Amino acid sequence: MRHVHIHVTGIVQGVGMRPFVYREAMAHGICGWVLNAGDGVHIEAHALADALDAFVDALSEHAPAAARVEHVEVVDLAANGWDADDERAFRIVASQDQTVHTTLISPDIATCDDCLRELFDPTDRRYHYPFINCTNCGPRFTIIRSLPYDRAATSMDCFPMCPECAAEYADPLDRRFHAQPDACFDCGPHITWSEAVNGNACGNSSATPAVGTTREASDAIIERCVELLADGGIVAIKGLGGFHLACDASNEQAVAELRRRKRRSNKPLAVMVRDLADVERLCHVNDIERGLLAGSIRPIVLLRRRAACESGGSPDALALAHSVAHDLPELGVMLPYTPLQHLLLAAAETRGMHALVMTSGNLSEEPIETDDDLAWERLVAAGIADALLGNDRAILSRYDDSLVRVVDGAVMPVRRARGYAPQPLPLPALDGTPSCVLACGPQQKATIALTREGTNGETTCFVSQHIGDVENGETFDAWNAARTRLEDLFDLAPAALACDVHPSYLSGQWAREQAREHNLPLIEVQHHHAHIASVMAEAIVTGQLAPEARVLGIAFDGTGAGTDGTIWGGEFLVAGLADFERAAHLRTWALPGGVASVRDARRNAFALLSELGLLEHPGAARLLDSLDEQTRRVTATMIERGINSPRTSSMGRLFDAAAAILGICDKATYEGEPAIELEAAAWRALSSESACLTGNIAGFSVTESSRPDAHHVLNSRSLIEALLEGIRAGAAAYRLALDFHIAIARSSARIAREICARESIDTVALSGGVFMNRLLLQLLTHELKDAGLAVLVPHSVPVNDGCIAYGQAAIARARLAQTASR
Repeated sequence: MRHVHIHVTGIVQGVGMRPFVYREAMAHGICGWVLNAGDGVHIEAHALADALDAFVDALSEHAPAAARVEHVEVVDLAANGWDADDERAFRIVASQDQTVHTTLISPDIATCDDCLRELFDPTDRRYHYPFINCTNCGPRFTIIRSLPYDRAATSMDCFPMCPECAAEYADPLDRRFHAQPDACFDCGPHITWSEAVNGNACGNSSATPAVGTTREASDAIIERCVELLADGGIVAIKGLGGFHLACDASNEQAVAELRRRKRRSNKPLAVMVRDLADVERLCHVNDIERGLLAGSIRPIVLLRRRAACESGGSPDALALAHSVAHDLPELGVMLPYTPLQHLLLAAAETRGMHALVMTSGNLSEEPIETDDDLAWERLVAAGIADALLGNDRAILSRYDDSLVRVVDGAVMPVRRARGYAPQPLPLPALDGTPSCVLACGPQQKATIALTREGTNGETTCFVSQHIGDVENGETFDAWNAARTRLEDLFDLAPAALACDVHPSYLSGQWAREQAREHNLPLIEVQHHHAHIASVMAEAIVTGQLAPEARVLGIAFDGTGAGTDGTIWGGEFLVAGLADFERAAHLRTWALPGGVASVRDARRNAFALLSELGLLEHPGAARLLDSLDEQTRRVTATMIERGINSPRTSSMGRLFDAAAAILGICDKATYEGEPAIELEAAAWRALSSESACLTGNIAGFSVTESSRPDAHHVLNSRSLIEALLEGIRAGAAAYRLALDFHIAIARSSARIAREICARESIDTVALSGGVFMNRLLLQLLTHELKDAGLAVLVPHSVPVNDGCIAYGQAAIARARLAQTASR
């Protein structure tokens, strides 16, 4: 007989691990106990040696689907280290909070098939219960207050279980054994309904809503919600991590009104449909995308839309309002992931609605709402929504929906949030690093990252959910809340800080103040180096790159503070984890008015043409005519005198300028809109019968430096002049947009090949928001591979600024390790 202590770590709480351990113990004839603690799951086991070995193997080989077992440590106990009472049976004992909080918490899990069957089974006691769940599904991270994960440490603590739920909870053979959110109509949360009266929310109060305490009352609320949506109304609906704003996605008037109220004029909206069959009526879907849509996370998936000619006239076609995503080639689609959403979509279908717009419940650029009273005040009373479908279960962590896409057969996150965060990511093993680094992230698409050095020599990095653009007090408060939540839950105390070199970012200002106040090391990181380091770190831990390797990083984005006082964004960097050298970049030009030229791409294009000496070209006439004489004169004066006209080498701004020159998009109503419309035009050209990838315009010319240690400058004059010549010749704008993409990809690959040959580098890392452009990413990747170069792109973090905090953490650790080794 053996007596052992087993310590299981990873995502092992909130996933049915203890019930699973209990059942395996019964199956293998094990006596002892299992408990949750702050550092994972602990087991003491007593059995014959063979039975124990089989039991230990089963812990990792047959763990629950939502679990992620990272380590199983087995230690033999001394003869006097065992309680004889534990030789008689196996039991689950009360959780302990006497260990360091190093265990991982499961993200929220979409409704499982078993619960879904019960939800629509009229004979089940949870029939139509909007909060049905079990150990295999339901809320996790958004309801947890502290570790270990027990009901008393969640927002379910105010809902005492009824006798029937309590019996399920206590039965080791029940699917709801120790399911912390377990509840029913008799004892659990209920949905609530508050509606503006005659369009005026002031006369109704969210403090006195209708409450779905019974199945009949709950069904009536859902029916009223769907009735309002069918009539063209807009409803704020509480989800797992915050509110959505919903409307009928086929109703053009309703979608346009939602856009007007939310102040989101053009940015594409996501839709939710009931099942995969409805998804395929809207979009092309491959097997990987089906798995993402119907899996346990259920993010929004960017899919290729079916062309009008494919679905037009078909009785199976799903019609969407044009303003959902306008003429963009992709559509963001998700399937229901909560019981309430399943009930809503089923009820909507009976009224002929097969798709609902589901967009974040907030004003544009503000954090998503999570509190019912504040949501009433800011969404309904403020005139954005007509009603509020809430509930009395508190959301303790704010989480947007995650957004992903599949490129060349691989999943790439666009926004890492619900279902993915805060699952930690590994970082390369290094000696001499501090116990915890806090990386404060960027200003746009902000996340934060906190590292932990494991006793086993491995390093994990907790990257927060997507927070948003930290440009105002409310979003900075959300940034701070995400930071303190991760620090508190996982007992993380930063011993060093990392931030962007930009002097004005709110998170950077906070980091510098904290470093001074607490005498902590501060590592300031250049934005584009962080982009490339995020790709390198992921590649190192997955074995695709040697720890000491250098890569050529191509960082294409809109904005990042450079080390020379200009705005970078079209960068070729020879990089390691700790440092980098700028090998080449776009020729700079002025951005008159700074942000004003980002919002009005015509001003940016005017400045670029002025810099290149092409304002007088006949192909520029349309652009010049679109600007009034005073704007042209003032812009020219600002450029000439350098008044509020920072210089930029941004590839993102080059794409914006091309969109304006071609007359495809003049102004950005949301981030990157001109470049997004330029890509959409290129895809239209590519889908036409006559399109090919020959490319008819020149790319960059390279200004060679006379100093061997200096970088090369990529002149876009020949590229822009070729666009103007195409305009003069009467070429279609969408064809020129495609030629522009091809020229950028081919000339970038040529320059990369030359730098790699000179530097003896064989690997290129791609990062930056411009590579959200699927067409450019695919074209450049294929060109680089054809040149014999290995290509790295991120798959754990987004290619946009959502990767910056992870990259900052990787760089900070590498620099601190270098310092420690000296």
